[in-house]
Amino acid sequence: MTDAPDISTVAALRAAGHVHRGVKAELRQNLIARLASGLPTLPGIVGFDDTVVPEMERALLAGHDMVLLGERGQGKTRLIRTLIGLLDEWTPVIAGSELNEHPYAPITPASIRRAADLGDELPIAWRHRSERYGEKLATPDTSVGDLIGDIDPIKVAEGRSLGDPETVHYGLVPRTNRGIFAINELPDLAERIQVSMLNVLEERDIQVRGYQLRLPLDLLLVASANPEDYTNRGRIITPLKDRFGAEIRTHYPIDLDDELQLIAQEAAVLWDSPDAGAGSTSDIAHGAPLVPSHLLEVVARFARAVREAPQVDQRSGVSARFAIAAVETLAASAVRRAAITGETIAVARVSDLPSIVPASRGKVEFDDADSGREFEVLEHLLRRAVAETSRARLAGLDLRSLQAKFDDGLLVQSGDTVSADALLEQLGTIPGLADLLERLEPDSVHEGPATVGIAAAAVEFALEGLYLNKRLAKESGGGRTVYGA
Repeated sequence: MTDAPDISTVAALRAAGHVHRGVKAELRQNLIARLASGLPTLPGIVGFDDTVVPEMERALLAGHDMVLLGERGQGKTRLIRTLIGLLDEWTPVIAGSELNEHPYAPITPASIRRAADLGDELPIAWRHRSERYGEKLATPDTSVGDLIGDIDPIKVAEGRSLGDPETVHYGLVPRTNRGIFAINELPDLAERIQVSMLNVLEERDIQVRGYQLRLPLDLLLVASANPEDYTNRGRIITPLKDRFGAEIRTHYPIDLDDELQLIAQEAAVLWDSPDAGAGSTSDIAHGAPLVPSHLLEVVARFARAVREAPQVDQRSGVSARFAIAAVETLAASAVRRAAITGETIAVARVSDLPSIVPASRGKVEFDDADSGREFEVLEHLLRRAVAETSRARLAGLDLRSLQAKFDDGLLVQSGDTVSADALLEQLGTIPGLADLLERLEPDSVHEGPATVGIAAAAVEFALEGLYLNKRLAKESGGGRTVYGA
């Protein structure tokens, strides 16, 4: 973040050549500059490049307020907050203004009076773009006063008359003047409260009780909602929907690669060294993930399978947070095992996957007909995800030398109390390990303190693949897994 400009009066601001732009013009011009330069317009947004992002760009270029419709966990709020990056980094305001008024265009009685009295000496302050965003989660108890404003009894008690506009305490929307205001879950807002937003969207003024305040607010209003066929808690009233210039539908990641990128971006899967200082990371930050990429793929396929399962209520959807939380649970399971076995670096393995099911069960809404079978359905879909990942990653790889180790009665145990070293010691020399690592973890660093953990994760995944292809047997229970012929 750069320092704010060293300009403190309106005279100096004019001398510097500053031009006043409305918020929508500011967003439009900054967006055009991003598009022309080839820079990402909404950085950090995954899976929307060819669908949602172009629609939002068109809405911004048209100067439209917008409503985002989509099931839970599709990144609507994240998308809205990313718009902040299209604002100017610093913008001037009248110092002390409640509504962030521009020094060239005061709108409240108090600021208009100050501007007239002080003239060119009117003091200004600078607001960073991060301070120009307001957000409200719509709840049934939200009032007009919360959003628009109400009479302030303290100001009345100070001697002002009830007819004085300066007795008004402004709500969240006017206080975000010259910025972006978001209302999440708009249908949850009572219809009578939605009516109060009509003037904000169309005439850009606000009404508080008996006052007619002609305050030309300058803001972009964005709302989010679940599709009307899902949410039974309320609806967006027709006049309000008509005043939004654009309606944009979001969606879950369409491609597996997008799902993987989203999980890798959002999930906290880097291992923190217990010996490192605050905020530092161990050697694993140099290329060795706590959750190897083949297990990230398993979780991504699992989330997509749950999303498409007929037993799951399709109207509620399966949030992207489902997969993110699952990966973090995998990481936690690996850390737990490392703490028990004394490993210095924890790397997740197939034996950690069962921990996902109980942790994820509450994030999925099942149809009434499948009530009571949630655990069974999720376990089946997780096994299917492992099998699909095994076929995708290990197709054509010769694992006969690994399988041959079990022909003479070898049993290999894994689980919560088996370290990576102990797992590999049971197998001895493993022919073709380099090829296996190349298939499963081509981007990992195959040296350093995390090597043993990654090798153990790869070998255990290969054993699971042999089991799923009915070339090995497996017994599981009590946090213990045994592979044999």
